[in-house]
Amino acid sequence: MTKLFKTSQQCFATLFFGFLFCAAQAQGFADKPVRVITPFGAGNTLDAALRVMGEKFKESTGQSLIIENKAGGSGFIAAQAAASAAPDGYTLLLGGTGLMTINPHIFSKVPYDVEKSYKPVSNFLGSALVFAVHASVPAENLSEFIALTKANPGKGTFASYTAGNASHFSGVILNKRAGIDLLHIPFNGTPAATTNLLSGQVQSAFLPLLSIKQHMDSGKVKVLAITGDVRSPLAPTVPTFKELGYPDLNLYVWAALFAPAGTPDTVVQKLSLEINKALKTTEVIEKFKAMDFTPLPSSPEELSTFVRNDSRRWAEAVKLSGFKASE
Repeated sequence: MTKLFKTSQQCFATLFFGFLFCAAQAQGFADKPVRVITPFGAGNTLDAALRVMGEKFKESTGQSLIIENKAGGSGFIAAQAAASAAPDGYTLLLGGTGLMTINPHIFSKVPYDVEKSYKPVSNFLGSALVFAVHASVPAENLSEFIALTKANPGKGTFASYTAGNASHFSGVILNKRAGIDLLHIPFNGTPAATTNLLSGQVQSAFLPLLSIKQHMDSGKVKVLAITGDVRSPLAPTVPTFKELGYPDLNLYVWAALFAPAGTPDTVVQKLSLEINKALKTTEVIEKFKAMDFTPLPSSPEELSTFVRNDSRRWAEAVKLSGFKASE
């Protein structure tokens, strides 16, 4: 009995001092800059958004967010670098729609596990896509476009900014739900897709609003609908797909922050708190709005649920398309 009592005391002491150690880690965090690995090339709008949020993060913690761009390999390079980093809270991954909820469905094998390689920290931002058509298309709204496409089977086309991502699968969902047969034409990046829409080489496209807003304003393209659950303040007359009876196209292209698996929960919670605090400031909200981004602060638990739900959405779209990435 005495031996058992001593063993229990030892276990309790181990747990207690372990708790104190983790609490001390969180309290002392952060005492050096936090590195954010992104799967995109330098100079993109997500870098700009990270810098905006990073200013508020530094005001609160005294530490900078250092952006490290590791583009290429369908995001695999960045994902692996973050997964293998020290689990101390000083390295985060900027993961999003493609990396976390589409790649696992289009590749037969990915070198990371969304749920096992990382711990969710906080959602970061979302941005809707718009469905735009060339000015010559004789349709002024989505219902007219769908009627036109049905009346001319096999002739409609839609562009994406690359195969196997949200702009591609949004078109797949529209085809399925509207009962139409737009042919998918993929391009290498948003500028190429935009150029081909403007020239009339493709009839329609799912694109970021900012990439075509000036062309919408000048009348070169018509924007018929926007994904997401609310209208964009940059295009308040454009209805959402949800308003038009297509709730499956109520979606965001999003980015969130993840820590390597093994990062102490107390540190994850501290990071989440600071990131959420920054995302809720008026300055960040207004600067994001100008970039057509919506801040999406969340708890780690909320982000985990969000990722699982988003993964199910894209799994269905991938299955409908029959698309598989070349490996």
